[in-house]
Amino acid sequence: MRCSFFLCKDLSSCAPTALFGLPTMTGLVRSILGMGNPLLDVSAVIDQSFLDKYGLEKNNQILAEDKHQPMYKEMADLPGVEYIPGGATQNSIRIAQWMLQVAGATSYMGCVGKDDFGKKMSEIATKDGVNVRYMIDGETATGTCGVCVSKDGSRSLVANLAAANNYKVDHLKEKDNFALLEQARIIYSAGFFLTASAESMLTAAKHAAANNKMYCVNISAPFLLQVPPFKKAFTETMPYIDYLFGNETEAEAFAESEGWKTKNTTEIAAKIASLPKENGARCRTVVITQGALPTVVASQGKIVHVPVITLGKEKLVDTNGAGDAFVGGFLSQLVAGKDVQECCRAGNFAAHVVIQRSGCTFPEKPSGFMWA
Repeated sequence: MRCSFFLCKDLSSCAPTALFGLPTMTGLVRSILGMGNPLLDVSAVIDQSFLDKYGLEKNNQILAEDKHQPMYKEMADLPGVEYIPGGATQNSIRIAQWMLQVAGATSYMGCVGKDDFGKKMSEIATKDGVNVRYMIDGETATGTCGVCVSKDGSRSLVANLAAANNYKVDHLKEKDNFALLEQARIIYSAGFFLTASAESMLTAAKHAAANNKMYCVNISAPFLLQVPPFKKAFTETMPYIDYLFGNETEAEAFAESEGWKTKNTTEIAAKIASLPKENGARCRTVVITQGALPTVVASQGKIVHVPVITLGKEKLVDTNGAGDAFVGGFLSQLVAGKDVQECCRAGNFAAHVVIQRSGCTFPEKPSGFMWA
């Protein structure tokens, strides 16, 4: 299946038709399933010399190498260091749960160690209302992510996957866990999960296509499209993806990996949306955020640019988790059958809240967001 595209000003007609007719706020328990790499974020404000020391770039995400191992202790010794439950997929799921305010609306799977960090993450996510189903690795520590926040609010992420890298598809296939997959209407994974269990992602993706469910993926980072094994896994999953998220840097990396001679985000979004797709019940929707610039959405043959909520620099605290928050807000409306315009509005709201706080954190209630 392929879709052709034209530019439009309104996305009100770009609705997830397979979900329309669903009661807006009923029947949402276990409706969204996230599968990813649960990590404890170690977040600290650093200077340029720290980035230079460890070969890091602002607004980038990488996997930790041996040379990065000392940085975690160095960050732990910095004043104001914070420990926040994280991992891209888990962030989005917690945000979706926060937006929906329906206990148990979301579920999450991933692998953690049998330690205090894993226990703490489970306690917080459960308190948030998420149905947590961690696989426990008794021999490996819970994964961590160094969140290096510069004074201008930009961040560099360095993930030490540890136990998160040990997730196995057998855990997904366990009766009680597979039941969560069967009950979910939306399945979401950040692309990072390809590094841990591409087999699990493909299993979930094929289930979604066979049962006309929404399978959603985030590109997450350029390296997933640049490292051959990860690119291969991404390519194998691509035909099953109904909603693909990313930012402008990731979109450009996608185009380069495909050999496309364009850096135009709008053109790239349309080309990605038009790639072959397994489930012909709906066209693929591609959503590319661009920081303070309008979000590009390619959906059902239409392309629009959705403005974001402006924020003064003096109010910007931390961009870490902004993209994850956008996805979480987006999914909270998608599962309720809202059109893409409303999904983007909720995504913008969630991201706007998160970037004014440290890490991917949020107040008790999504006050200020009005459901359409």
